[in-house]
Amino acid sequence: MPKFAVILPAAGQSRRFRDQHYKKPFAPLENRAVWLHAVDRFLNRGDVKQVLIVISPEDRESFLGKFGANVAILGVEVVDGGAERSDSVANALARVRDEIDYVAIHDAARPCIADTWIDDVFAAAEKTGAAILGVPVTSTLKRVSKDQMIQDTVPRSDLWEAQTPQVFRRQLLIDAYARRGREPATDDSQLVERLGHKVAIVPGSPLNLKITTRDDLRLAAHALKALPKPKGLEGLGPFAGDGFWR
Repeated sequence: MPKFAVILPAAGQSRRFRDQHYKKPFAPLENRAVWLHAVDRFLNRGDVKQVLIVISPEDRESFLGKFGANVAILGVEVVDGGAERSDSVANALARVRDEIDYVAIHDAARPCIADTWIDDVFAAAEKTGAAILGVPVTSTLKRVSKDQMIQDTVPRSDLWEAQTPQVFRRQLLIDAYARRGREPATDDSQLVERLGHKVAIVPGSPLNLKITTRDDLRLAAHALKALPKPKGLEGLGPFAGDGFWR
């Protein structure tokens, strides 16, 4: 069985979240921190052998004060982040063990992830070496000038919104980061694309939303309840058929 590591970047400043008490990965969602929802689905997998969360050095003391017991019990490794997201991921990538075959990067602020989507993107990465979750763009897109005037309507037929997890063969990701240079990249896939390596996109779901503002927490609370159930638990509930209990 291929071995996977999962990196959860959580070192951002959360400026758009606008909460004086919490950064978005650490905010409470249904009585648990957002990042704990995100990490759960990976910790329950037999093919995930290493999980790392990347936090800002300035958050280390408060993070360990609040979540130290969680990381110890769950076996999650805490890594100091860098100035930019790519620096943070690079710091964690340097800590990935040699035995690992594939590395998945998943936003710590993306709590509504389901087993079936992870299964699909992991399988695609094994087949192609690089795969990400995404959803087709459904809204009409406008290109707008700096003075807020519409310049153009952008055809959406071939456009997808990238999500996470984004999963890559370990050495491919190491090579992509070694050659990233100073040109900014908005996600890890873009760095791999620059190497000329094709990246597969796997259908995800709008439920796999990323927390950006406080309003997103309310949406995520509803999304958690609507997620596909783990295999074998479909129909499980107080009114499950008698056949389930035999």
